[in-house]
Amino acid sequence: MNERISNNQLLHLISANFKELIREPGVLFWGIVFPILMSLGLGIAFTGKKDVVTTIAVTGQNRLVYHQPTDSSSVIRRFLVANRSLVEKDKNGCISCKLTIPDDKLGNTTFIFQAMDWQQAMVLIKRGNINIILDEENGAVHYHFDPMNPDAQLTYLKLTRLFSTAGVVTGRTNAVIKPLTVSGTRYIDFLIPGLMAMGVMMSSMWGVSYAIIERRSKKLLRRMVATPMKRSNFLIALITVRVLMNFVEAGLLFLFAWLAFHITIQGNLAALFVLFFAGNFAFAGISIFISSHTAKTEIGNGLINAVSMPMMVLSGIFFSYHNFPEWSISTIQKFPLTLLADGMRSIMIEGAGIAETALPVAILAVTGLIFFVAGMKIFRWH
Repeated sequence: MNERISNNQLLHLISANFKELIREPGVLFWGIVFPILMSLGLGIAFTGKKDVVTTIAVTGQNRLVYHQPTDSSSVIRRFLVANRSLVEKDKNGCISCKLTIPDDKLGNTTFIFQAMDWQQAMVLIKRGNINIILDEENGAVHYHFDPMNPDAQLTYLKLTRLFSTAGVVTGRTNAVIKPLTVSGTRYIDFLIPGLMAMGVMMSSMWGVSYAIIERRSKKLLRRMVATPMKRSNFLIALITVRVLMNFVEAGLLFLFAWLAFHITIQGNLAALFVLFFAGNFAFAGISIFISSHTAKTEIGNGLINAVSMPMMVLSGIFFSYHNFPEWSISTIQKFPLTLLADGMRSIMIEGAGIAETALPVAILAVTGLIFFVAGMKIFRWH
């Protein structure tokens, strides 16, 4: 008899908890609908088409193509003319040649040969926009790329095979590899500033937003405001501790990268400090806004992930956001995490200073101020 009652109690408890769960639309949205939307967005970005577009920097050339190739023409020119590549000009008047290799099974591969000087090519390779640089010397094609970059290795293999198949370059003997191992051109140089920027976002989101939401859900904020505590002091203290921790965490990460990979800061140290602080302020403001009205930790988790996950994937932390469709890049570049990561890379590996980073600093500061003021307008202490 007691066992039957116990089983009935268990069934009723399961039913009650299930009904409580399905009556909370926020939990259903963040637990079911949001992951589906994320998978849809990433699926469109990465599997919408199987064609590969790769930009190749060509240096040491005033013009990439002639109307009629001659024996004295460069190897790359003769190759592009022989394959009837499409010649285009961008908005700056720079010449580029587009060559598409059709493949029904693996997808088309399009190479865009862009003429530029060496300095421009080095900037683009540091930003992750390109992964290989070509030039010529004595009839041999020189390939400049990071040997530790698998994308660059794949591009090199495709190009050498393409040239050899076309009969312009006879085998690999005319292909010379020039490894780019100087500071700023390696993948690790691209990665570390992105990880530092992502650390600011994740630390602020979970250290500020979740802390406030959790205390509100446990009725701790109600008890704290009942004391003589000044409300603004509570938020300022929470943000200050998190910002200080972000500086410590970023400093330790850079120290490790300096010791292990010999990474250096090539730009202005004061500009890096100001930009990093502006990034902290921006994400602190966003964190206050997210946590201003939420009293359930489940919904708080969803809101934090809804803000942080898209930026973590799209903002070019682990790979260049130029891998995404062209129509989306202008939007991605406006994300706070993208502004912070790009600004830190420009200082650390491109040698930028205060003038070059003034715009992202101003945008981040204004973003933080807007979200902080808006969050305080609707902030709920209990």
